[in-house]
Amino acid sequence: MSYRNILTERLNQIAVITLNRPEKLHAMSYELARDLDDELTQIENDDDVRVVILTGAGSRAFSSGGDILQMVSMSSEDLAARQVFRSQANWHIAAFPKPTIGAINGLAYGAGAMLSSMLDIRIGCERTEFRFLAARYGRVNSTWSLPLVIGMPKAKELLYSGRVVKAAEAERIGLLNQVVPSDQLRDSAIQMAQLISENDPRMVQGIKRLLHEDIGMNWRGRYDSEQSARKTWLKSNHPREGFKEFLKRKGYQDD
Repeated sequence: MSYRNILTERLNQIAVITLNRPEKLHAMSYELARDLDDELTQIENDDDVRVVILTGAGSRAFSSGGDILQMVSMSSEDLAARQVFRSQANWHIAAFPKPTIGAINGLAYGAGAMLSSMLDIRIGCERTEFRFLAARYGRVNSTWSLPLVIGMPKAKELLYSGRVVKAAEAERIGLLNQVVPSDQLRDSAIQMAQLISENDPRMVQGIKRLLHEDIGMNWRGRYDSEQSARKTWLKSNHPREGFKEFLKRKGYQDD
């Protein structure tokens, strides 16, 4: 499928989506958000894809945020319709059943910072920086996503202040899983995706579902939820199947 605002690749069992509005620093226009949502739907229904990498084209930005010039040109009715779609599209990303990795190649401001907070894993470089800017513009976002990534006290600080968070701090507070040199960012994201893709996709996706669905549940509730899943929708493979390579190395013969 061909898109105007994103680039797509398939690397074995990995899908790479690149935001591609470099003249606008990949600002999230309605059209870009629509392309991204459509591609994620394609990936969701493609059993050959196990992991998604999301990044921005070029070296300056992951995403500079919402497309302000587009928004101010819209009527109130169009803005309301846009908001309904964006709300649905954001939840599609956050609740996406397959693992998502952000290769945060530059600035991630406003809606771009929110987008990064919805991904499972974030890898950055020396150019990476975040700003959660909604309060500066009389708006609100990321209150539901950011605290799950960095904890409530830090989330309050970043959402209240809208200050810049550079790569080293972002890694220290958990907003980035790791920081690598910019020329290694893509390869590092692919290596992480490959590690994940080598595992049982049913279990990886099941783990993601348990982690997300059990948010807010008490500790015992989370334990009981996992035990219930193991008995029903997330039953384990027989050890002969799950440890096949180990048993082969040990010369085990199944009589």
